[in-house]
Amino acid sequence: MAKPAPRSTARTGPARRGRRWPIVLLIVLLAVAALAYAYRAPIAGYGNAGTAYSARVACSCRFVAGRDLDDCGKDQLPGMELVMLSEDEEAKSVTATFPLVASDTARLKDGYGCVLDPWEG
Repeated sequence: MAKPAPRSTARTGPARRGRRWPIVLLIVLLAVAALAYAYRAPIAGYGNAGTAYSARVACSCRFVAGRDLDDCGKDQLPGMELVMLSEDEEAKSVTATFPLVASDTARLKDGYGCVLDPWEG
C-alpha cells in the first residue's frame, strides 16, 4: 500500500491571506491620517486668510460701494474660486466660506467701514 503524501505544516491559502487585510487596512489608514495632518495646517491657514480677506473686501464692495454681491465676487483674487460669499441685508454683513475649512463674517460698522467679526478660537 502506498503511503499518503505528508501534510505541509506551512500556513498558506485563504486563512493566511485573510489575516493580512487588517494589517494592510491599518497601514493605509495611518498613511491617510499622516497626509491629512501634514496638509491640514497649510490648508487651514490659507482658508482662514482667504475667507477673512474675501469677507472684508466683499462687504466693502456691497455695502460701501453699493454693488451687487455677484458683481463683488468678480473682485476675488485668482486661486480663491472655492470661497463662497453670502450676504445678510438686514445685518449689513457678508460671510465668506471655504467649505469644511473656514468661515468669516464682515459687517458694516458706522464710522469704520466693514470690520471682521472677532475670531473665536
